[in-house]
Amino acid sequence: MAGSHAAWSRELARFSKHQVTLLTLPGTAWKWRMHGGAITLARQLLNSRPAPDLLLVSAMCDLTTVLALVRRQLPRVPAVVYFHENQLTYPWSENDPCREARRDAHYGFINLSSALAADAVWFNSHYHRQSFLNALPDFLKQFPEPREMQVVDVINDRSSVMSLGVNLKALWDHRPDTVETGADPLILWNHRWEYDKNPEAFFQTLFTLADRGVPFRLAVLGESFGQKPAIFTEARERLRSRIVQWGYVESLAEYAGWLWKADLMPVTSQHDFFGASVVQALYCGCQPLLPNRLAYPEHLPQALQDKYLYRSDEDLVDRLEKALLHLETVPMDIQEHVAQYDWSVQAPIYDRALEQVQTNRLL
Repeated sequence: MAGSHAAWSRELARFSKHQVTLLTLPGTAWKWRMHGGAITLARQLLNSRPAPDLLLVSAMCDLTTVLALVRRQLPRVPAVVYFHENQLTYPWSENDPCREARRDAHYGFINLSSALAADAVWFNSHYHRQSFLNALPDFLKQFPEPREMQVVDVINDRSSVMSLGVNLKALWDHRPDTVETGADPLILWNHRWEYDKNPEAFFQTLFTLADRGVPFRLAVLGESFGQKPAIFTEARERLRSRIVQWGYVESLAEYAGWLWKADLMPVTSQHDFFGASVVQALYCGCQPLLPNRLAYPEHLPQALQDKYLYRSDEDLVDRLEKALLHLETVPMDIQEHVAQYDWSVQAPIYDRALEQVQTNRLL
């Protein structure tokens, strides 16, 4: 368990009114976790006391195997599967050997079977729910008959959106007493250092503006797992005179401090089913430039989407240059909009939804 998955789990346990027991595995070797992790989790589940009233599992877990292994001791326990991400529409790396060997389809099938085994299926955004359901028909068509196409409607009927809870109030508690003035605008990167966040487009945009002599500073945060894209090394050299922070920060106070200091957040990701790091920066008053795709439109009020959503790489360069040269105050409407994701709002929603799943199972 790592990253936003870990934060969501721990914070749900903290803010829910129910007693929540976490059964977890290390956040490494995700492919084996999807295959074999269910055996370990089933053993942990059978050894846990008291016995659970309900299971809430990540889509990274093979729920069908878990339920098969605990069926004698827990024959009627209801189960909910939560989709932080899915393996049907997640952008696979071209360097992944599973893709060449076409083994990647099996991970999507684990998602499919888990959704069918669950009493309820929750997605972290409307975009995520719709993209998964839209991908299912073509996914099933690649298999021999019978393809069981009716399962798309089955999953649709039991699925809903349960937004990711984010501890935004913790960021509020670390807001600075004073506002820095006089320095060049500060651009923020606070995402994972991985290919799906499209760092190539992000840094190429900054290279272009640096070559034009546009003033800016740069803070690069976020975690790096294993081998990072080569563009990070190039960017650290080419933009060295503008960099004020480079690398992951452990302290919440320090992380929040950079978010509150940042002026602009141009996002170039090819993938985000929700985008917790984006929501955090929006809450801290960082001006966004978001692609008009994925879950990002959901994080902006309708009236401000045209202003802060861009439609091409060229559009991003032009908008970012204009924003850097004519820095504006971000409307409070954005902070108020994303405040809905704070656990003070989300925890009661989760609690009621979990209670309803249990009640429906008992009927």
